[in-house]
Amino acid sequence: MRSVTYSMNASADGFIVGPDGSFEWSVPDPDVFRSHIDEVRGVGIHLLGRRLYETMLYWETADAKPELDDAEREWAALWNPLPKVVFSTTLTTVQGNARLATGTVAEEIARLRAEPGDGEIAIGGATLAAEAAAADLIDEYRVRLHPVLVGGGIPYFPRHERQVSLELVDSHIFKSKVTYLRYRVIREAEQA
Repeated sequence: MRSVTYSMNASADGFIVGPDGSFEWSVPDPDVFRSHIDEVRGVGIHLLGRRLYETMLYWETADAKPELDDAEREWAALWNPLPKVVFSTTLTTVQGNARLATGTVAEEIARLRAEPGDGEIAIGGATLAAEAAAADLIDEYRVRLHPVLVGGGIPYFPRHERQVSLELVDSHIFKSKVTYLRYRVIREAEQA
């Protein structure tokens, strides 16, 4: 069965954007950007909330920009053909290799897991990830923790009144002091 992963940048106090909605503090250095490139190679389909989808629209035409470096061109070459499902109550159309979700995140994940296909089902966007987490659908949490406190905003981890046991399966500290943490969710059956 295809695994569901949730991967985002976060501040040291656990937010993907600050109180003002900015995330300039999370612009990756070349090593961190390379880790994003390597990670997307394992993705078969990406689920996005509206805000992240709109942010990532930049990449739909970025490969035509002469100022892009080799890594950015590599990212665009991987990202653009990647199938995407966008969850939005306000959008009526999407661009590129994307489609609007026709069901809930649980319904879409069930459908995608039933279809043949390789690669992970990746989730981007904290609100969408919170919905998937509430339904116990996330198999791995991947966070690139930036050494900055932003004091509020949208939290990386969903705020639910339930405990989720995690096992650290990988970690790495980049030269920029960004820390990559990859946790696997341990289900109750595994704990018994």
